[in-house]
Amino acid sequence: MTDDKAPPTQAVAALRKQGIEFTFHFYGYRKDAVTRAAALEVGVDEHSVVKTLVMETGEGDALIVLMHGDSWVSTKSLARQMGVKTVKPSSPKDAERLTGYRVGGISPFGTKMKLPVYIEETILDIPRILINGGRRGFLLELATQDLIKVLNPTPVNVAR
Repeated sequence: MTDDKAPPTQAVAALRKQGIEFTFHFYGYRKDAVTRAAALEVGVDEHSVVKTLVMETGEGDALIVLMHGDSWVSTKSLARQMGVKTVKPSSPKDAERLTGYRVGGISPFGTKMKLPVYIEETILDIPRILINGGRRGFLLELATQDLIKVLNPTPVNVAR
């Protein structure tokens, strides 16, 4: 579907403000297998569905990590590459407070607080990605280059 009929989320508003073209997809949200369910319903490889993970350093600084749907973040590798002692996932309550989105619907676009964004470097090799659009069961599809233009993420090699 084209972006003119997209639900009015903060993510959609942020992309429109930047003039970014996107399409969108709905899927049946499943708490236990979000990216797998999304990929199956939309008909894409789970590797191209990008999850948005809110994390924090041992010092309490929050950040976002963008990761392939079929991969996990090595927090030890991430901490080492960031030059900090530790990195861990934020609590759901903190993730929601920082982003303004509900867990399962967190998008890196239009977050309540501007957080530094880190991206698994191999995502940069995918021409188009699908990423949460700011609510559960709602994905945005856009060019990876547009994601880079809007978020200016730091590439990292932390997939496992």
